[in-house]
Amino acid sequence: MRDRKLLNIELGRVSPEHYRELPESGIVLILDNIRSAHNVGSAFRTSDAFKVDKVWLCGICAVPPSAEIHKSALGAEDSVPWEHRDSTLQLVQELKDAGWTVLSVEQTQNAVQLQDFSPTPGARYALVFGNEVDGVQQDVVDASHGALVIPQFGTKHSLNVSVSVGIALWQIIRK
Repeated sequence: MRDRKLLNIELGRVSPEHYRELPESGIVLILDNIRSAHNVGSAFRTSDAFKVDKVWLCGICAVPPSAEIHKSALGAEDSVPWEHRDSTLQLVQELKDAGWTVLSVEQTQNAVQLQDFSPTPGARYALVFGNEVDGVQQDVVDASHGALVIPQFGTKHSLNVSVSVGIALWQIIRK
């Protein structure tokens, strides 16, 4: 059996302007001191695919316009709203005060396995992803409502942050 790949024009993708007019998903990303602009760009591209409402770039994160971000985002930095904040912790407090449920995607003692997490219908979630070496800052983990962990079965102790963004968004969106 042959299966023809679809042409880009057949995919029915929306324009960046139309993207912003789509209903909100109730999900935002917080990137906590992500040092690689390529990882930031990948987070933008994945956020676009899953209709994330906003990407918050905190601390040392690279910000658009950036050739390195654009290389992996492929223009998603123009469709997904974003904002930079110096302090991840201050942003987390603001989002909590505004009614968001903040969840760090991190390996903690009491983290919920991602596959066991069931989003509450109508709730708004801010997912925090941490630095490639140090993860989510401990004070941010402490300020979060909880933590989600992606199960792993190999010898390495972590996944690349851009991979973690994709896995977490897919699992949460599909539920």
